[in-house]
Amino acid sequence: MSEPKEKDRGNDKKPDESGTADLIRELGMLSSGNQFRSDFQYLNIIGCVEGHTVLTPENKTTKYEHLIPEMIAVEENPEIKGLLLLLNTVGGDVEAGLALAELVAGISKPTVSLVIGGGHSIGIPLAVSADYSFVAKSATMTLHPIRTSGTVITAEPTFEYMKKTQDRVVDFIVEHSKADRTVIDEKMNCTTNMANDVGTLLFGPEAVEIGLINEVGSLHQALKKLRELSEKQEKEIDRKCKK
Repeated sequence: MSEPKEKDRGNDKKPDESGTADLIRELGMLSSGNQFRSDFQYLNIIGCVEGHTVLTPENKTTKYEHLIPEMIAVEENPEIKGLLLLLNTVGGDVEAGLALAELVAGISKPTVSLVIGGGHSIGIPLAVSADYSFVAKSATMTLHPIRTSGTVITAEPTFEYMKKTQDRVVDFIVEHSKADRTVIDEKMNCTTNMANDVGTLLFGPEAVEIGLINEVGSLHQALKKLRELSEKQEKEIDRKCKK
């Protein structure tokens, strides 16, 4: 029998390898089903959250339209019992970030977030959107006012719109964390913390201290908490079914 041709040897792949490669390239994630069985879904938000405008190729981005169906699957798939959200983001599109944060907050199954590296700007609403949040000791989080780019019409309605947009972000943070609105506003508008900028850079323990994040921890603690919340929910469901 003749040897396989050289060009055919590269096609000797398992049926799911091509799909796995696409998943890594597009979403930066592996489907847990391809490697091991897990009760939880793991999603990561890295780089810049890309919204309605496509960013330049040198930007590392997370496209929000890619994550929306993944979050819906967490809610819809009976085999998935919870979500772990991993964050290392510089922020990004406000509308897209809030959309993702609202979806996480609207999931009925247990959700846990973990900030590693950084969870800046619109990454803060994403971090607090989960049922319970962790931040690595070495991670940082930046609170600052809403920015805008491009042509700005210097009319009163423009500034009013920006103020209302910032209020939407602050409202979400206050509603989904233990942080006080006065403290958030103060940190956002601080002029002495960061060089050449307005806002405050918080390290992991500081974010916990002001009530923004629940606890300092890393992967082990985040997964442990997610399992605890999942088991608690299952027991509550069983109790209601027995009534």
